[in-house]
Amino acid sequence: MQLVPSSSQDAVECADETVDRLLESGRRPGDILVLTVGDSHPWQQHELSFGEERYWAQLTEGDDVFYADAATTRPLQREVVVLVVNAGGANRARQAASKAAGMAGALLVVCGGNDAVSPLFPTADRPVPA
Repeated sequence: MQLVPSSSQDAVECADETVDRLLESGRRPGDILVLTVGDSHPWQQHELSFGEERYWAQLTEGDDVFYADAATTRPLQREVVVLVVNAGGANRARQAASKAAGMAGALLVVCGGNDAVSPLFPTADRPVPA
């Protein structure tokens, strides 16, 4: 479990940078799931423009990073989950973090406001900000 502090306004950008670092370190795109607590990630919005069926088929195919809303009721599982706390109150962030932890096979990375995120995982590794 890792926390990557950012403001809620910058959480999506922080998550994108985190995904880039994961890919550069050798993770396969199909190993990564990005969940947003607030507004959908722009890439999710783009993929949904092709229709729900095509969007969810990408999850099954497992060839690329998959982006979804943290509140989804569909069963999701990937080796690495990047949780983007880009809105919502502490209760919603807590629920999303608990759910995301159960979806992550090997690593959960949480990007978001330190005040909202740090209390959820008091023993988590905190990378040194750049």
